[in-house]
Amino acid sequence: MALQLPPSAASAIAQSMDSVTSDPNKIPGCVAVVVDKSGQTLFSHASGKKGVDTNEPMTLESVFWIASCTKMIGGIAAMQLHEQGRLDLDDADALERYAPELKSVRILKSIENGRVETVAKRNRITMRMLLSHTGIYTFFNEKIRLYGQPAGIDELDAHPSGILTQPLLYEPGTDWTYGVGIDWAGTLIERVTNLSLNEYFQTHIFTPLNLHHISMFPPPQMRSHLAHMHQKTQTPEGPKTRARDHPYRRPLYVPPHEIPSVYNSAGAGCYARPTDYAQIIATLLNDGVSPLTQRRILTQASIDEMFRNQIPQFPNFGRKPIKSAKPTYTNDIPELYPQPHDQAQGWGLTFMLTLHEGATGRGRNTGWWAGLPNLFWWCDREKGVGGIIASQILPFADAEVMGLWFDIESQIYKALGTGKTAAAQNGMPSRQGTGQATGGLDGYQQEFVANIER
Repeated sequence: MALQLPPSAASAIAQSMDSVTSDPNKIPGCVAVVVDKSGQTLFSHASGKKGVDTNEPMTLESVFWIASCTKMIGGIAAMQLHEQGRLDLDDADALERYAPELKSVRILKSIENGRVETVAKRNRITMRMLLSHTGIYTFFNEKIRLYGQPAGIDELDAHPSGILTQPLLYEPGTDWTYGVGIDWAGTLIERVTNLSLNEYFQTHIFTPLNLHHISMFPPPQMRSHLAHMHQKTQTPEGPKTRARDHPYRRPLYVPPHEIPSVYNSAGAGCYARPTDYAQIIATLLNDGVSPLTQRRILTQASIDEMFRNQIPQFPNFGRKPIKSAKPTYTNDIPELYPQPHDQAQGWGLTFMLTLHEGATGRGRNTGWWAGLPNLFWWCDREKGVGGIIASQILPFADAEVMGLWFDIESQIYKALGTGKTAAAQNGMPSRQGTGQATGGLDGYQQEFVANIER
């Protein structure tokens, strides 16, 4: 039976968004889109302005740099090649044949007084490791930042030197660390197919799904709808948000003849309308078949593998606090997702899994991940619903956006009648009209948001 969101619930969620964007220092503007496995849009709303420096309203046609939300698309591409027998998940020989650099990459042991010490790795790297962040490359890490001195390492300069020259942080397969492994996976896809990654995405994913507003190189029509980028700082008087230059701007303005020289990042390279991205989520919900075009892009077995916990040996991987090495880009993060600490955590192929039913009402084994300028998506195959909330605010892990994301999820599940009973009994109050970011959150989520605000 198709899911239906009551109009009163949609109105309440829209009002929740508007209450936050009414103060541009909190969230200048955002878009939320929620879909079900039939591809129907259960909820969509654009709130606020495209930027603090413009009166243009945010709309459902607005385009966002989706950053690490690209990783899930890269995972789909990798699994397509796995299905075809062209890029096995566990064949280290094949991986090294296409990327001999991964055979000799070394582990960064220490940096002291400018002296860098590296050691040879013992374990071989596989595609599965790259997609599950056990490779072990890292991202925005203090040791890697020091390694790149004095010039530094810029992971966002759209050049492979910022990604493909990094050392490992640990022995492959021995730990989980969020990093650039999925960018390496994208490079492998290019070398196997002799296509640029953007060409591959367009041909084998976006065109079959009839998506025309998602690309690594937005054409002029998409650029005209680009949401503005912002930088938020915390002051004694509260948050202050200002316009800033785009951190990933080269693909926006590169001349067509120079596009072949720009790195195609599987980890962070796409710009998109949230409405387009939501249809990729709907395709995952529908076991690999677009509910709108009826085109299959992956088998159900491949989708199942993407949503299978790849790292059961690391049940607490996301509970390690992440200290920011680049505060302009990301806040300190107390943990990846707020949940009871007796619940094991999981990671699929390119995204995190909440293995247990969540306080928002999300079902077991829900996949989710995020993008650097505070975009968050989720895909709940058990309950047949998923969505994305998109903003363009740095640094990452913004308390207001995360609070709004948790609240939208909670209201969606409650309105659909599929919310978690215990969560409902927690007395989650409505944040309707309050302008607060934590009005509908449970205790774990409130503590999580409060820790970020500190």
